[in-house]
Amino acid sequence: MSAPNEPSFRESVDIMFSRAVALMDLPPGLEEKIRVCNATYTVRFGVRLRGQIHTFTGYRSVHSEHMEPVKGGIRYALGVNQDEVEALAALMTFKCALVDAPFGGSKGGLCIDPREYDEQELEMITRRFAYELAKRHLIHPSQNVPAPDMGTGEREMAWIADQYARMNTTDINARACVTGKPIHAGGIQGRTEATGRGVQYALQAFFRYEEDKAAAGLSGTLEGKRVIVQGLGNVGYHAAKFLSEEDGALITGIVERDGALFDPDGLDVERVKGWLDKHGGIAGYPDATHHSEGGLVLEEECDILIPAALEGVINLSNADRIKAPLIIEAANGPVTAGADEVLQKKGTVIIPDMYANAGGVTVSYFEWVKNLSHIRFGRMQRRQEEARHQLVVDELERLSKDKGLGWTLSPDFKDKYLRGAGELELVRSGLDDTMRASYEAMREVWHGRDDVSDLRTATYLVAIEKVARSYRAKGL
Repeated sequence: MSAPNEPSFRESVDIMFSRAVALMDLPPGLEEKIRVCNATYTVRFGVRLRGQIHTFTGYRSVHSEHMEPVKGGIRYALGVNQDEVEALAALMTFKCALVDAPFGGSKGGLCIDPREYDEQELEMITRRFAYELAKRHLIHPSQNVPAPDMGTGEREMAWIADQYARMNTTDINARACVTGKPIHAGGIQGRTEATGRGVQYALQAFFRYEEDKAAAGLSGTLEGKRVIVQGLGNVGYHAAKFLSEEDGALITGIVERDGALFDPDGLDVERVKGWLDKHGGIAGYPDATHHSEGGLVLEEECDILIPAALEGVINLSNADRIKAPLIIEAANGPVTAGADEVLQKKGTVIIPDMYANAGGVTVSYFEWVKNLSHIRFGRMQRRQEEARHQLVVDELERLSKDKGLGWTLSPDFKDKYLRGAGELELVRSGLDDTMRASYEAMREVWHGRDDVSDLRTATYLVAIEKVARSYRAKGL
């Protein structure tokens, strides 16, 4: 939790926005239009459960409609409140602008602990919440498109999509009313791990530039880099898994709600995840040192710190003890505005949430496009691509035989070259391209302007300028 007298999450977002617009030449009226939340709908509805009526409170906030539909997740958590939802909606506006996803920003939440209800009860609650939002066009393929967030996943998105379709039986694009659905219900391959994969691609983009690594006092590649991950949920798990398995990073620490695991030689992410899923916590895990005070492991020596759970975990109470030279914000708002200043003075480089966790909305965009086009990516061109590659392979082998060159193509090369790109490969390619292009735009501002000293300010500048251009094009 944040330290006393520290700005709230919403105030932190506002402070960071103000810091950026102070460096821009925006008319005051346009600045205020971009800053404020357009609308927030609060719904209170009853569901009969266990023989009595239970009343639930939910929110759907629309921050900006400079582009429509607006986009943003729905979270299920007891701490959901209007301020949090509005701050997250604002982040979604800038996040979508940054990665060139053609959406405005929105966010939703339901005050509920999903662990207190069984699956049937959760379905009844989710369907009623979806009904309340959909009848006010706060779920709609062309106006407002939710996605999973903390406490929700594919299952809840499938229920919401089905509820919308029941209410709009002639809408041919009904499946596009929500993203993050299961594959069999109109989802897209690669969406479940998209945010974690985006964190990996963001770090890869950062490590391509010697100047950027030097700013964090790092060098070389991701291989062997010591990484501490806070939160082994969907985002933290996939980020840790990909970084360790594909980039050779060492996951030396994993922080969870019941403490933390630490091993300087690296943790087996899959084994830890299996233990966590089976036991509901990491306490008792046999192959690493367990610390009951998980927050202390955030302060251990490492190269990269990945806060991937709740907002405000790095705040004024612990910022001066954070040793990681590079922090990548896989969660929304894990570093408070006050902590951000402390870390900047220390020279810590922070890859901000607005960019780092944009993988989810990027692949959600691909899913939305897939639903509107009514065809799977790769279906039309995959076999034609394979046939063209086969022509090249056949010609090379013919030349070798006719000219007596005596060489053959390795089977591994042939298999890889001849395989046409399917949906998963295309999704990963699109996500990698998006993360790389967005990072290049951010670092250009970071290094190109004397009045910008950090990536967060650079990221806000890039995003706000894109939103401003959209409003100007509308005549504002």
